[in-house]
Amino acid sequence: MKNVLLLVHDDVGQEARLQSALDVTRALDGHLTCLDVAIMPALVGDPYMADGGAILLQEERAREDDNRVHIRGRLEHEDVSWDLSAVTGDLAPCVREAAGLADLIVVNRKLDQFPYPDMTALVGELIVKSGKPIIAVPDTARGFNVAGKAIVAWDGSPASTAALQAATPLLKLAESVIIVEIDDGSVQTSARDAAAYLSRHGVHPLIRMEKARGRSAGEILLAEVRDRNGDYLVMGGFGHRRFAEALFGGVTRTMLAESPVPLFLAHG
Repeated sequence: MKNVLLLVHDDVGQEARLQSALDVTRALDGHLTCLDVAIMPALVGDPYMADGGAILLQEERAREDDNRVHIRGRLEHEDVSWDLSAVTGDLAPCVREAAGLADLIVVNRKLDQFPYPDMTALVGELIVKSGKPIIAVPDTARGFNVAGKAIVAWDGSPASTAALQAATPLLKLAESVIIVEIDDGSVQTSARDAAAYLSRHGVHPLIRMEKARGRSAGEILLAEVRDRNGDYLVMGGFGHRRFAEALFGGVTRTMLAESPVPLFLAHG
């Protein structure tokens, strides 16, 4: 895991993304690829609002021109290898198309009190369609504590397996790793097997078996992060069929909405 792709855009979550991406790239001795996206306004393409759309697009591009100057100045003083490029278009397709050689993508889980751009929708699309693991950070984050306490959500699904395997290079750097298995009678591959996999990579996690007792998986994971002072959470993203998650919620949506710590997500 050496190639980290960072979304650059002048919004309230940019500082959180930047600091987290720098921490991860530095810890992995990797390369940071920064993609500045000037987002196409919704009015562009509407024949009745052509002039308004063109003005909004011009303003967006001007903001991102200034933003790149700012980010470039920041990166020149960081001890990481980096490059910076710019595109104009819809957010998710632009990031996805740039992710071909990325090992990891850094975005926000959502932007609190800031409805546009819709980062939660971006994360969902990237998890399912990019085939890459995602780090989704709160917009209040000021870094990613790679050497901190990692919590792994485990249900034995292909998604949780993919997340565990993808996160292993980071888990090897963690102070401690806790695997949380929520016992609802449906787990096919035990957390003990996940722990054995990690042990072969030099990671020796603690296993916690939690009974649901009427609580949702999201509630249990949020409590674990809080009670164990977790620094980040590794979990499978949208482990069930995506349209069912969209209709009925699910642990992924809960954690994207409420997690106080960065999420490491993969779909498998």
